[in-house]
Parts: sequence; C-alpha cells; structure tokens
Amino acid sequence: MAPTKYAVVGTGGRAAFFYRAIVQDFKESATLVAFCDTNQTRMDVANSRVQELGLAKLPTYKAADFDRMIEETKPDVVLVTTIDRTHHQYIIRAMELGCDVMSEKPMTVDENKCQLILDAVKSTKQQLRVTFNYRYAPHNTKVRELLLDGAIGRVTSVHFEWLLNTRHGADYFRRWHRDKRNSGGLLVHKSTHHFDLVNFWLGSQPATVFAQGDLKFYGKENAEARGETQFYSRAHGSSAAANDPFALHMEEHPQLKSMYLDAEHEDGYYRDQSVFGDGINIEDTMGVLVSYQSGAIMTYSLNAYCPWEGFRVCFNGTGGRLEMDVLEESYVNAGGEQSKEGAVAHTKISVHPMFAPPYEVEVIEGEGGHGGGDPILLNDLFGTPAPDRLNRAASHVDGAMSILTGIAANKAIRTGQVVQVKDLVQF
Repeated sequence: MAPTKYAVVGTGGRAAFFYRAIVQDFKESATLVAFCDTNQTRMDVANSRVQELGLAKLPTYKAADFDRMIEETKPDVVLVTTIDRTHHQYIIRAMELGCDVMSEKPMTVDENKCQLILDAVKSTKQQLRVTFNYRYAPHNTKVRELLLDGAIGRVTSVHFEWLLNTRHGADYFRRWHRDKRNSGGLLVHKSTHHFDLVNFWLGSQPATVFAQGDLKFYGKENAEARGETQFYSRAHGSSAAANDPFALHMEEHPQLKSMYLDAEHEDGYYRDQSVFGDGINIEDTMGVLVSYQSGAIMTYSLNAYCPWEGFRVCFNGTGGRLEMDVLEESYVNAGGEQSKEGAVAHTKISVHPMFAPPYEVEVIEGEGGHGGGDPILLNDLFGTPAPDRLNRAASHVDGAMSILTGIAANKAIRTGQVVQVKDLVQF
C-alpha cells in the first residue's frame, strides 16, 4: 500500500512534532508532500529540518496558495497546526477539496467556527481527527482504566486543579495567545486538553457550565499595582528586559531565533512580548463548574503563574475516591525542548475504597513527551494502531465537546449566566 501523503499548514513550533515523526519514524506508512504558511522563513526552517533527516526539499506554498498546493501535491491528509483562530478555514477548505484532516487542539475557538466545521464534516463526509496527546499519557490512561473497571463505582464528582508555572504559563502571555480573538483564551487553548480528559475519563459530555475568571497577575495594571516601574514592549533589544525573569531572549535559543526572530521581517510577529505589557485580554486565573450528562459534576481551576507545574485531580464515586497528583517538567514551546512537553517528574495515583484500606496504583511511564504518551499517539496517527478498548483516538465530535466546555465558560464569564452546552451548536 502506498504511504499516506500529508501536507502541513502552519510551520510554527507545534508542527515540528508531527513532521519530524513522519520523516523519522513512519517512512513506510506516511510521507510529506508540502508545507504551507504565511511566512516563508518558517517554511524554509521546516525544510532545512526535514532535509537534515534525509528528506528532499519540499515545495512551499504561501497561505493564499492553499488551493494550489492541494491541486499540485494531492495530499490525502492535511495537518493543521496554524494559529487557532484560522484552524476552521483550513479544516473546511481541505475537506471541500477532498482531503481528510488532522487538527492540533483546539479544533477552533468559538461556537460559530465550531458549527461551520461540524457542517463541513457532514456535507463532505471527510474524516477529521483532533490530536489529543494527553489521552495517551500512561497515568491518564490508567485513570480511565480504573474508572471504566469500576474501582470507585459510579463517579459523582470531580475536582480538577491545573497549575501552569511562571516559565510555561507565562509563555502564553508573550505571544499570539494573549489575544482571546486568536486563542479563545486559556479556557479554550489550554483547558481543551483538560476538559477532553474529563470527557474521556467519565465517558460522558458536558451539559451545563458556569465560570469566573480574570487577569490577576500578568498585564501592566497588575504589575503597576505591585509597584513595578520598569516596563518594555518586547525583550529583544530592551535593556529593561535584561534582568527580568519573565523575559524570553530568543537570540539565546537557536530554534526560536530561526523560526521567529529571523522571520519578523515578513509578518511583524513578535514572539517575545512582555507579559506585563498592555493589550493582554485573556485570563490567568479561572474557576469553572461543569455538570455532565452522566450526572457527575466538576469543579475546575486553572492558574498560569504558579511556582510548580502539573495537576491534581480527585474523583468521588459511589464506591470510594480516586486521587492523582502529577508534577510536570517545564518547557517553552519551540525552545528546543520538545521531549519535555508534558514530561512527568512525579506521578502518584491512589484509590480509597469506601470500606477497605487505600492502595497506590503503579504507573509505568515511557520514553518521550507526556510520560511516553506521544509515541503512542504518533503511531495511532501515522502508523498501525493497535486495538484500543479505551478509544483514545479523538474524533471531530471529541474535539468539539472539549472546546465547547471552554467556549461555554468564556460565555459564562462574559454574561454571569449558566450556559447550556446544547445551545451552542447543533450536531
């Protein structure tokens, strides 16, 4: 059987995770045919990387030439790793032109774009998958197994606390994510992982959502309130940024320099903006209350300025309680630390049966990002997936249900009202 042909649209930091895997590990079953981006410099960097891995230089296409790329290179699948707010454009157009699609999370950023995608899947009959790697992390898989096998009976409530630290968490406030129009805010861009995990763990979907959130740490006004007097717009070329622990100095990171600093002349995108500057309109402190179709409820919090990174999740059920603590290693996207993304420094899972002694559950982490989950995901995407009773492969419906929790939470923050998820889109 001929290898599946992939075209990549969006060649920023996330794209390398996929195209490197295709070239290095899945030569028999997958092949790259083209790169597409708004920025030629970044496409040239991507080409240099695949050439280092032994692949011939690929044709490159500017975003305006997306249709021509499909016509000339005839990919079977389009991999979408662009800025979040443009995902729907490429997903829909690729399907209209006869291609299946793999999209990086989040599938899109609001309910209107989500509806357009759902309609396109229905009308074109093409396949759309969303690449949720957290499902494949061994510790998250183990929780799904335990709950599926009834370790604590029927789950009635979940308490889920996610912490982003002042290295990784701050990074969302330096770049395009700081504008909610681009990313949907962290409740969509980041929390889509977490909300998908809860859907996956419970085998259910969200029904109602209420939320509160605000910008309480990052941003100029918060810094001024703490007595800060030294400000700058971006780190590069700024003396004020020299001793700022929150500054990102791209010239010290070869990958960041080649992909962003050296590419600025094309699009004026600054990857190293000050996290204490003006123009940030996403929240850094969020609390969400969700009810599920299964009858369970969840309390969820996300904070983006913590001293450590990871999460705690607790499940209460009719037969006991399950607790998981995960300490993750910190990283900066495209900073040359791909293997550290979601890398696990410590994991503890404990089960507390209702009328029996508690016990700890062993988790065997593997090599690669997300505790060894990334290689499993990549094989699921590009190789020959094994039978999976847990159904970790995420469809467009899974992609939609994960973002709809965050989209509903954003609406609740704006309106102060409880949001019915079923009112956001029609499947």
